[in-house]
Amino acid sequence: MKATTRDVNGIEIIKLDGKITIGAGDQQLRDVIANAVANGKNKILLDLSGVTTIDSSGIGELVGSYTTATNRGGKLKLLHLPAKLNELLHVTQLITVFEVYENEDEAVKSF
Repeated sequence: MKATTRDVNGIEIIKLDGKITIGAGDQQLRDVIANAVANGKNKILLDLSGVTTIDSSGIGELVGSYTTATNRGGKLKLLHLPAKLNELLHVTQLITVFEVYENEDEAVKSF
């Protein structure tokens, strides 16, 4: 997995590309979120448009990332969910936990 970050109006936008699976991206996602929070970034938007595969470990890391940000007084929101991930979040009812956006401007304004 590859993660690229950029700042827009004080919001850390993290674009993820590749697989978020056990051994291939789950730990990277944890590290990227931990680093952002450690650097004082408490408004995080995960752009998932480039995610090709996600497994239960990856879903677990998304939940863990959300918890990490929330416990430190921050917000973590999702942008551009791939169809398969959207389906998984609906089936697992996790869609009710995350704020999900299809438009970056709307997502940025929501903070």
